Parts: sequence; C-alpha cells; structure tokens
Amino acid sequence: MKKSNFVALILGTIGVVFFALGMCMALLPEWGMLNQGIVCGIVGLAVLLATVLIWRKMEGKAPIKLNAKTVGAVVVGVLGALLLGVGMCLSMVFGKMLLGIVIGLVGIVVLLMLIPLTRGVR
Repeated sequence: MKKSNFVALILGTIGVVFFALGMCMALLPEWGMLNQGIVCGIVGLAVLLATVLIWRKMEGKAPIKLNAKTVGAVVVGVLGALLLGVGMCLSMVFGKMLLGIVIGLVGIVVLLMLIPLTRGVR
C-alpha cells in the first residue's frame, strides 16, 4: 500500500467517524446535543475535504477544477444520497415501506448515473 493511500485511509476514517457521530448527536433528540453535533459534523466534513486535498497533493495530481461537469456530478451525487436517505427514513422510521423502497431505489439509480457521468460510456 502506498503511503498516500494509507494517509487517505486514516484521514478518511477519522473524517467519516466525526461526521457520523455529529449527525447522530444532532439528529437524535434523546441525546440533546444539537449544537455539539453540528460542530462535530463540520469538523468531520473539514477533515474529509482536507483528506481529498492532501491525497491529491501526495499523488502529484492537479487541483480539482471547478467546471460544469464537476459541479453537475456533485449535485447528482448529493441528490442521489438524499433520495436514498429519504427512502430509508420512510421505510424504517415512518413505516411507509412501499414508498420508501421506491424512493430509495430512485436514489440508487441516480447514484449509479454518476458512473457514466464521470467516466463516460465507451
């Protein structure tokens, strides 16, 4: 394993743990830790952003260019993740199983659209 991949693995794991813990702290009213959860989630996002920048620097890759394709891919990814999450919430929390499954599957299809969007079809 290359050193850059190992560093990305460690930083990515730390970032995801902070983000997930922050989401739990903020969204579970039983914990009563909304403000601390928001701070923890922001720290996790910052670590994840730093992970991408550090990994690209260690690999000698150019910085990410903000063009329409990059912004579109990010928007499609966020939309797909939100649809998948809403579907899961409808199924598991609100008891609307059929609607949750349909919305979740739409979210999965939107996420799968990222592959041809970013890599292209050959």
